[in-house]
Amino acid sequence: MALHSQEPLNIQDLDGSKPGQRILRFHGPVVLGTVFQFQAAIRAKDAPSLIMDFTEVPYIDSAGIGALVGAYVSQNKEGRKLALVGVSDRLFAALQVTRVERFFKIYASLPEAQEA
Repeated sequence: MALHSQEPLNIQDLDGSKPGQRILRFHGPVVLGTVFQFQAAIRAKDAPSLIMDFTEVPYIDSAGIGALVGAYVSQNKEGRKLALVGVSDRLFAALQVTRVERFFKIYASLPEAQEA
């Protein structure tokens, strides 16, 4: 098994199809080694609706899940929406094991999330 912690995390920060939507598209693992970068991208700017695209995320560890839950808590507290897109079976299983999947609205595709 390859060490995911050695892989970089690339993040694209895009505007959504509707006003107030922000899309963060992640490429790479969300793990302890990339979690600060992940959190910084989320905090970089506020948008009423944040869509996180995990289509190109091969792996998430407990640090990544913790950061994701932290993002949910801060978005929720401030009355903003958070949606996840492109969550693979492997990522969803990690969310289920940690019993946090119920916190997130998960959509099959980006257009679906943007319409919601």
